[in-house]
Amino acid sequence: MRPLENLPTTCIPTRLHYNLLMSENDMILNGRYQLLERVGSGGMARVYKAQDKALGRIVAVKMLHESMTGDAGFLQRFQREAHAAANLTHPNIVTVHDIGQDDDRYYIVMEFVEGRTLKQMIRRYNGNGGPMPISRALDLTIQVCAGIGYAHRANLVHCDVKPQNVLVTRDDRVKVADFGIARAISEATAQQQASQVWGTPQYLSPEQAAGEPATPASDVYAIGIILFELLSGHLPFTADTPTAMALKHLQETPPHIADINPAVPVQLEQIVQKILAKEPSGRYRTAGQLGRILSAYRQRSLSETGPVYPNAAPTVDQAAQLPVSEQKTEIYQRPDSLVNGETSYSDEPQREPAREAARETTAVSSTLPQTIHIPARPADNGDDRDWTAVALGLVALISLLGLVPLWYMVYRAWAG
Repeated sequence: MRPLENLPTTCIPTRLHYNLLMSENDMILNGRYQLLERVGSGGMARVYKAQDKALGRIVAVKMLHESMTGDAGFLQRFQREAHAAANLTHPNIVTVHDIGQDDDRYYIVMEFVEGRTLKQMIRRYNGNGGPMPISRALDLTIQVCAGIGYAHRANLVHCDVKPQNVLVTRDDRVKVADFGIARAISEATAQQQASQVWGTPQYLSPEQAAGEPATPASDVYAIGIILFELLSGHLPFTADTPTAMALKHLQETPPHIADINPAVPVQLEQIVQKILAKEPSGRYRTAGQLGRILSAYRQRSLSETGPVYPNAAPTVDQAAQLPVSEQKTEIYQRPDSLVNGETSYSDEPQREPAREAARETTAVSSTLPQTIHIPARPADNGDDRDWTAVALGLVALISLLGLVPLWYMVYRAWAG
């Protein structure tokens, strides 16, 4: 950064920004949390990397924007929901360490996660020419379901599930963030005019778009949007305004993933379609249930087909440009019937007859696997005798015969 005295005097915004950064880096909240650098900013809060001077550890401090702190009712809800989030202890949820206030600054102290957001990973894969491999997309989504499903069992709904709120470490561990703020703002919105809908439009469930309260099924819908984006590299709906986006969630049917990525199997596509049902009752009830469905599907697919290399995997040159954690081999079965599948993204795409027939005749059940394959009993070799039992029988017979002379001698002694 250039020294302040070297900045042009006419560059007022730059000088103000410099002063703001300097004041932030020198700030110590409540004499404990020293802000080191800003690492992110959104519509609700700014995120800082900070030093916990009391415990000597690096933490993340999320500080609410000043515009969010003028409503006493919101602050009360925010603190309540943040305390509820602090009680969530799960490996796939960002741990909340502390909640505090320093003058008019309200903040949450969380664990600092070294890694990237899931949105950054999606953009990286798109930049390398293709969507994320199916096996990795399933693994990350299952972890998201595990974290949010744990919150659902604690009667806590996230309300703003999106890849920007999903952190991924270098060893592919998922951490879901922003439980407290999302719920508090969602409740605040519910008390305002019905036309004021809060949330991220691209991942908003139809019921939230209609101004209804969020439920666990709303989080499931948002996870479905994320899975669609991971598998295809695209969002199912795009629009120029939040209102137009909300209407698409309410009215339009999402496109088939296989029209964008033919490597996606039919059954997985049907699972995604069920997740994205317009009515909450048509989806899986909780994120935990969805996670079990995806886990069972992945396990059954690997056991039935065996691993092969997908066409969606990065090339050798592309893989060399990825971080070490992303250079691992991705495996998944690509059905032969999809090799020549249509990849156009038009309003009326041409689809394979076999895939189209499968879509029309096959429905996704609420529980996977649908069938249980019992291994066949090994063929008999023509000799079903139990030789161990035979041997024991012979030993018993010999022992019995050995007692005959003893019985005879006893009889002679008694008779004489």
